[in-house]
Formats: sequence, C-alpha cells, structure tokens
Amino acid sequence: MAKEPTPQEIASERLYLEMGLTDHEYDLVKQLLGRLPNYTETGLFSVMWSEHCSYKNSKLLLKRLPTQGKQVLMGPGEGAGIVDIGDGWGIAFKIESHNHPSAVEPFEGSATGVGGILRDVYSMGARPIALLDSLRFGDPKNKRVKYLVANAVAGIAAYGNAAGVPTVGGEVYFDDCYTHNPLVNALCVGLVHRDQIRRGIAKGEGSTVLYVGRSTGRDGIEGATFASAELSEGEQPTHAVAIGDPQMGKALMEACLEMMQLPSLIGIQDMGAAGLVSSSSEMANKGGHGIELNLDLVPQREPGMTAYEMMLSESQERMLLVVEKGSEREYEAICEKYGLACAAVGRVTADGMLRLLHHGEVAAEVPVDALTEKAPVYQRTAQVSHVYGLNQAMEVNDLPIADPAATLKQLLSMPSLASKEWIFSQFNADGSTLVGPGMDAAVVKIPGTNKAVALTTDCNSIYIELDPKQGSAIAVCEAARNLICTGAKPLAISDNLNFGSPFNPEVYWQLEQSVEGIALAAKKLDCPVVSGNVSLFNETDGQPIYPTPIIAMVGLIEDASKVMTGKYQHPGDLIVLVGRNWPELGGSHLQKLIWQTPSGRIPTLDLNYEVRAQELVYKAIHTGILHSAHDVAEGGLAVAVLESAFGTGLGVELDFSDGLTVSAALFGESQSRFIVSVDPEQLPVLLKYAQETDVDLKVLGKVTAEDRFRVVYNGQELINCPRSELESAWKEGFACLMR
Repeated sequence: MAKEPTPQEIASERLYLEMGLTDHEYDLVKQLLGRLPNYTETGLFSVMWSEHCSYKNSKLLLKRLPTQGKQVLMGPGEGAGIVDIGDGWGIAFKIESHNHPSAVEPFEGSATGVGGILRDVYSMGARPIALLDSLRFGDPKNKRVKYLVANAVAGIAAYGNAAGVPTVGGEVYFDDCYTHNPLVNALCVGLVHRDQIRRGIAKGEGSTVLYVGRSTGRDGIEGATFASAELSEGEQPTHAVAIGDPQMGKALMEACLEMMQLPSLIGIQDMGAAGLVSSSSEMANKGGHGIELNLDLVPQREPGMTAYEMMLSESQERMLLVVEKGSEREYEAICEKYGLACAAVGRVTADGMLRLLHHGEVAAEVPVDALTEKAPVYQRTAQVSHVYGLNQAMEVNDLPIADPAATLKQLLSMPSLASKEWIFSQFNADGSTLVGPGMDAAVVKIPGTNKAVALTTDCNSIYIELDPKQGSAIAVCEAARNLICTGAKPLAISDNLNFGSPFNPEVYWQLEQSVEGIALAAKKLDCPVVSGNVSLFNETDGQPIYPTPIIAMVGLIEDASKVMTGKYQHPGDLIVLVGRNWPELGGSHLQKLIWQTPSGRIPTLDLNYEVRAQELVYKAIHTGILHSAHDVAEGGLAVAVLESAFGTGLGVELDFSDGLTVSAALFGESQSRFIVSVDPEQLPVLLKYAQETDVDLKVLGKVTAEDRFRVVYNGQELINCPRSELESAWKEGFACLMR
C-alpha cells in the first residue's frame, strides 16, 4: 500500500488540485483549520465542497425558488420533501440524478441511482410506494447509445423490481446532445404518517452512532467529485461507480422502516454521495453537535482500507443512525433478522468536531460546520446566450408539408414521441397502481384510504435551449396539466436541474433563467419546490447538453374511484379542445423533423390563462361531465388526439376550422391546451364552465367505432387512413430500434 503524502507534500506539490479543490478553496481550508490539512482531511473537504454535495455554484440561485406553503410538512434540506395529504398522512418525494455513473457503467449507475433515491425517501420514515424515471439519451440508432439505453433501463428495472417498489411512470427523450452525457434521473415517492417523520440529525452528547447495512469497500470512492466534473470522450473512471445489491437494498429498507418505530432512534441518514463523511458531518451539523468515529469498527469487505478510503467510499446499501446509548441491542436484533451488519462505530460529542480514529491515532479532526456550512458559495458570471436574441426574433408560423398523413406517421415514429412500452414493460407494477406508464401521469392508491396520488416527470429541453426562462415555466405548467388530467390537484415540486458547466457564462445564464422560470410558474400554480437536486458539468469536451431541468410533481386525488382516464370511452362522444391554437412552431417536434435543428421563438405562455384552463378541466372532471382528458404537448394537436385513441380500438373523425396553416393547426405546440371527450348532452355544461373561466373551447369532432382517423380542416380532407396503421407506427417507432 502506497504511503499517503504528507500535508507539506500536498501543499507544495498542489496535490489537492487532483482531488477537486482549487487554490482558493485549499487556502480557505487552511484558514478554517489554522494549519495544513492531512491527506484524509483534504479528501473530506474535496468531496464535501464538491458541487454535488455543497451546491456551491447553484446555492444562491436556488434561494429564489418558492419552498413554503400550507401543504408543506418538510421543505428542502433533508433526504426528501414532504407534503400534507390530510388525515395525518404525508407524501415524501425527491428526484435525484445519477448521470455521470450511468454514462460509464449504465446498468450499475442506474441501479444505484434507484437504490439511493429509495434510501433518501425511507430515511424520512416513509414507505416507498412508487418510482418514476426521467431519461435522456442520444440517437438510439447509435450502437453505443443503444447499449446505454438497454442497460440503464435494465438497471432501473433490476433494482426497483427487487426492492418491490413499482416503477409507475416517467419520460424518455432522445437528442444528439445527450450522446456522451445521458441523463438518468430517478424519483421516489413514499407514504409517511406525520407522527413518524424522521430527520438526519445527531444530538445528545454520548449518543451512539450506528453503522447499518452492507460492509464498506473501495467502490465509488470520489464519486461525488467525479459527478462534479466534466467528462471527456472515452473516459472510463469505473473506480468512481459504486456497485449495488438490490436484494440487500430491500432488506435494508425493511429493517430501517422497522427500526424507525423504536422510540430510541434520534436520527437516520443515507450514506449516499460522499458516503460516511457526508452523513456524519451533515447529521452532526444539523444537530449542533460533533461526531467521533472509530474507523477500526467500520464493517469492511476489503483488507487494509485507509481512513480516506473508508470515509469517501460510496459503497451502497448503508445507513448511519444515531440512537440513545444503551439501546444498541434493539437495533442489532433487527439487523440480525435481515442479515445486515450493525456496528456501533462512534458517539455524538459536544465539541462540534468530526473526529476520526484509526489504528489508535487521530486520522482527521475538522469542524463539522467547516465541511458543511462554510463551503464556498459562488456567483458565477452570466452571459446571455449568443443565439437567444436570434431565436427570439424568429417567428416560425408555418412549416409547409405536402402530405399531412405521412408527416403525422413520421412524428408518431420519432423515438421521443413513440410508445415507450419497450421500456416500461420491464418494470413491475402492483395492485395499488391505478394508472401506470403511457399517459399523462401515473396514479397510485394510498393504502388504507380512499385517496390516490398522481405523479409525473416532465421537461421539454428543446424549449429551454431556445428560451430557458419561458421553457422552464412551461415545464412546470405541463407537469401540472399532466396531473390535472387525472383529476388530481397539484401540490408540490421536486426538481432536478441538469446543466453543463457553470464556468461557461452562457450555461450559467441558462441556469439562472431556468430557476427564474420555475419560480414564476411554481408561485402562480401554488406548487412549492420542496426537494430536488442539481447536476452540473453535464458536458463532454466543452460541449454541454441542452439545459434540462426535470420537473417532478405530485398531486392529490381525494376519491380514487373517480380517477380520470386519458383514453376515449364511447363512440359518439365529442372531442373538444380546451384552450386555443396559435401559429407557433418554433422548437416543435415538427420543426425538428423537417429542419433537424430546433430554432426560433418557442410557444408563448400566459400564466393567468394557464391557471384558468387548469381550473376549467379540474372542475369538469370533478362534476363528472368528462369521459377523458389529455394534455396537448409535444407533437401538437393531431398527436394528442390520437394518443387518446391508441389502445382503445376506437377511431376519430375531426372536422373543424381555424385561421391557421395546416402545420400550425395540427402540429403546433401552443400551451395551456387539453383534449377532452364529452357526451354531446353535456357540452352545454362544459361551454358554461368555459364562459365562467374565460377559456376558449372548440369542438373538433367525435369518437367513432371505426378503425379510422379522418381529419377535415377548413373544409378540406387532409387525412383519411386506418387508425391502426398510425398506431402501429407509434408502437414500433422506438421499439424497432432496440431489437
């Protein structure tokens, strides 16, 4: 085993740069300690001050987000946010990224991403009830991309299925900008009684620090630092990717949920990014205490591990608990039952220090607030994107198309719009899943109640590339529309901000504008941001991904028996557009299909109109006059109308007029729109609601019993073909690329 460099060697040879600290940050460490840090201490600061752990390049911007609301039981700062759903129950949820590991080892990276987000949620005292994912990849025709897709999906499925938590929804988009930097974001949702909410906190001098779960190995060392740096094409730093054990993950979850019923439990936190150092220092800091760890007592699965390796390892399936002294045997008994390691590895102190003992010596001794609260915070330089002004000045009102039916079939076959059944068929469901993947939002029944929660993830990153502020506000509104379509009232947001390097002034401007857009829409919709994650440095050799702020949103359905479907129910029902079409094709999927590269001004967004349109559909659902409701989003009206028909065996006949071109009317992506179906006798009621809310309505046509999709627009027949032909194109568009 190589000898660790001395503090003097670290300073003189600037070895701290290789560990992720800058000259300025290393000088700050020296000031905080009043001396040179040793090798282990330098490692502690390098991971705790990484962007992944400290949010040093995004913290100032995140303060602009709304986090308060009467529905909020727990906001940002813990393992997950929690919102109130009444009757003493709360929903805990959080979305987290595992992008860099998944780019290198897609199966393990994605699997451990699921394992980590499960632990974040059940560390709050919540039983996980559902998983969702949000994925971005390059063109699946690319052999490497196909490999990434197949293995990332397999990893998600392997861990979620083994843990017994159904993956009920999500989204997947494909673009060349993600070829070398795929995005794997995982959302977990759990149920917790208000009296059982737990926190990651260490307090009570002399309390015992317990290590629970899998033994520590050398996998994942410096994973947080790896996730806070740009990738280079061909780089394969597999040492930074942890390896998960789904079966042990399931055992750990059940054991922790059982241990959290013990009154002697003081605090609990996942050993996630930065492993033992983050969990111990963060828990101690939140409790205003210190922690002393004896690393000789840490369960180890590899010989000769150093203090540095043990503290920075990101071995999976591990939790850190703080319990009352004298109660240790209760926890050991539960761990024995589940076949888990349980070791008393330290104690809570009153001195505010993180002290590490190893082989009878003090291996490190640093103030916990220096590792956590005193991490540097940066305001980076923001510069408006050089193409933003050009796009704003470019109105794309028309994209001439020779054959609307052929164009529609091409759109339905685009991997981003086509059916994702190839993916979600690999995920297990359970009896509580009322609505699974494939439509606007998933719906999960709350056990023991008549309530249900609706769940969605959403983000059109093309919009945000062209206009980050408005595009991000649109992402929030579309997520809310997804929930409204099920009959749910939107409650709160967990966001995952995936961007390139903040050192690039244009990227930092995108991040700043995106946060502003999320904040505007979240406030207007009364959906505070209660948890989330920031993933920066998603770029390869200086080429960033499209800015991709994933919006995960949860909503409440008071009566689970009245969940609204997105599918047509009855021949003869009228198909009605709620909202209005505008001549807006900038950033649309039609534009991408024809021009290959998106450009121009994206659809406008009137937040006041958005609120009224959502109120109209919500009221219409809850008064029982609608038979289906579906959001109009990517691909436009024609795609949305057909999506409600797919899988039903029913057909569609549209006959309507508008002042727009064919491309704008059928394939434009104007905002604040829904496609609903209604019995003709109920149309007057719907018209009355529209008048009361000042929202546009247009009867487009009707549901038929024929296998046909027919469109007459402004008196001209544009499309007349079998619905099954279009459905086949939609079903095969992505699946055929994965065979």
